[in-house]
Amino acid sequence: MHDLLVNQTGRSLQSEFGLSATDYTVLAELSRDPDSPLRMMELARVLGWEKSRVSHHLSRMARRGVIARNECLDDGRGAYVTITPAGRAAIEAAAPHHVEDVRRLFLDHLTPGQTALLAEISDTVIEHISRL
Repeated sequence: MHDLLVNQTGRSLQSEFGLSATDYTVLAELSRDPDSPLRMMELARVLGWEKSRVSHHLSRMARRGVIARNECLDDGRGAYVTITPAGRAAIEAAAPHHVEDVRRLFLDHLTPGQTALLAEISDTVIEHISRL
């Protein structure tokens, strides 16, 4: 189910906004606090990605101008990642459409009870995984 939803919403993001599902995920995370850049390793941790995956994906996004990577002055091995004005415009344009897709493809088909149960199950699984 997860893969089907991600694939369908990803196709829509790509065709209408030129963003892959992973682009959207990165931009959404970076837009949470645009005044506070994230260390690349912190972004990798939050997304649950390997360092190499983050590095390669961010390189592609930087070439397109939607994110910027800046050296960490106090640690030459690290880098900060920020969303650019083009990235902010992209996520602001895509977000309402993405939310509508998620509602149309997923939430609209659940009863209030099913939604509450899904939230309870999700919280339990997330809590367990967070302790690992």
